Amino acid sequence: MQLDDQYFMRKALEEAEKAYEIDEVPVGAVIVVNQRIIARAHNLTERLNDVTAHAEMQAITSAANFLGGKYLKGCTLYVTLEPCVMCMGALYWSQLDRIVYAASDPKRGALALGVNPHPKSICMGGVMQEAAADLLQRFFQKKRQ
Repeated sequence: MQLDDQYFMRKALEEAEKAYEIDEVPVGAVIVVNQRIIARAHNLTERLNDVTAHAEMQAITSAANFLGGKYLKGCTLYVTLEPCVMCMGALYWSQLDRIVYAASDPKRGALALGVNPHPKSICMGGVMQEAAADLLQRFFQKKRQ
């Protein structure tokens, strides 16, 4: 059975829910190679007291460890929010084949700020956008109360 982008984005959303449950900004990510998830991650910036502990950064490290190398050629990242500039820089260097995100980030997203992925990386957004945006909105509404 061929699994699709929505299937893997649902797995990233499960990671985002884990972040939500521990009061982290609810962003989740998975990295896939040959239809197999090799890394799962969510934001841990508060728990680790580390501004670099974004879901994408955690996933990149996990996938590189799994593969035994720093390049993630042949891999796809699924992430629930458009990567920030820091994460896009790391994604650039890791040379993933594809970056698939759910919700756009018009204020802090790398693409919104003109930072592009590696020229060989295909980047697309909007996969399960509503579900990801809803989770983020619920999180920040809860914070404002």
